[in-house]
Amino acid sequence: MSTVAVIGGGASGMMAAYAAGAAGHQVTLFEHGDKLGKKLYITGKGRCNLTNSCQTEELFLHFSHNSKFLYSAIHRFDNQAVMDFFEDQGLFMKVEHGGCVFPWTDHAADVVEALKRALQSVNVHVCLNTQASDLALRDSQVIGVVCSPVGSPEDREVFSCDAVIFATGGRSYPQTGSDGSGWEILTAHGHTLTEIRPALVGMRTGESYITAMQGLSLQNVSLCLRDKRKTQFEDVGELLFTHQGISGPLVLKASSLIPDACYGAPLSFEIDVKPSLDEEELDRLILKHFEENANRQLKNSLAHLLPAKMIPVVISLSGTGPDRKVNGITRQERSCLRAAIKHFPGTITGLCGWEDAMVTRGGVPVSEVNPRTMESRLIKGLYLCGEMIDVDALTGGFNLQIAWSTGHLAGSSVL
Repeated sequence: MSTVAVIGGGASGMMAAYAAGAAGHQVTLFEHGDKLGKKLYITGKGRCNLTNSCQTEELFLHFSHNSKFLYSAIHRFDNQAVMDFFEDQGLFMKVEHGGCVFPWTDHAADVVEALKRALQSVNVHVCLNTQASDLALRDSQVIGVVCSPVGSPEDREVFSCDAVIFATGGRSYPQTGSDGSGWEILTAHGHTLTEIRPALVGMRTGESYITAMQGLSLQNVSLCLRDKRKTQFEDVGELLFTHQGISGPLVLKASSLIPDACYGAPLSFEIDVKPSLDEEELDRLILKHFEENANRQLKNSLAHLLPAKMIPVVISLSGTGPDRKVNGITRQERSCLRAAIKHFPGTITGLCGWEDAMVTRGGVPVSEVNPRTMESRLIKGLYLCGEMIDVDALTGGFNLQIAWSTGHLAGSSVL
């Protein structure tokens, strides 16, 4: 039996502590906040999309990058294992659109309570309001972790242990305590970091007409983002205009898939508001509306074609006067109107901040972590999991699946 310290009481940390305890080790979980699972309470808009019910192999299609690194972790503790685990803890679940799995009650708090019951069942000792500030090493091997009560660094002491599992998370949702401080400890002892940036986050835009439509949500539209060289992202889905620019599931996906290098200069984007119609079909539809509203002003004749907030913007982009009578619109003006609908333009100036990001992209390089155990390749007895590592995924429960799988593998790998 080993003595194990788990640093971080989030999803991966609690799962790691449970797995280590279930393996017969003496486990102490240190959390610098005043309660466990703070980030879990706000995931899935407070409902906690705790995994996805797709086939196991399909999980890898939703990991943004470094998916091969996760092969062992996923196959050792896959999405079905996650659902079985929570069911064993008395949590009933339901599957919704896209395979998203939620607690039956729609309350994230019930997921946290299930994890607490699991920790109690394997006698994990929990220390809240406790800050880890350093590792104690001997010959590149863990012999303890330096801890102190939050706000009292002068009272620090070394907690002696045989293994340490770091699960302090990234920088997303900083209001829950995720500040990246765990990385500072690791880099002080030889680990490196890839570039850190927000992921699954909205994008800032350069045009005032974009932010003027804040609150407007578009369903089943196409978004295409380009840099000077080529198209970097193109897909169909839901998009939301915000006070900063654009967001919604389609944009969140793009923020995770576009290469980091693309954010060095502005990206141009186009929204096809009617992707199911080609140019000719849209032209016929516009003509039909014009015929039905022949004596009305242009601004009052597009209600069945576009959302109200978008009508004045599209008209302005087309260069056609909003007060023009429909029966006076020329073929060329109609063509410009059609172009504004099929190629609605804008410019991405950057990503929104950490306070809006769902996950962190970047972290400890996967080359520095053993994928079969989650043990550091640099420090014996040190294990890493969750957002500490350079792995992330798209929305739909896939990021929490990474947390559960890597945490479980780390905890069950302790010798």
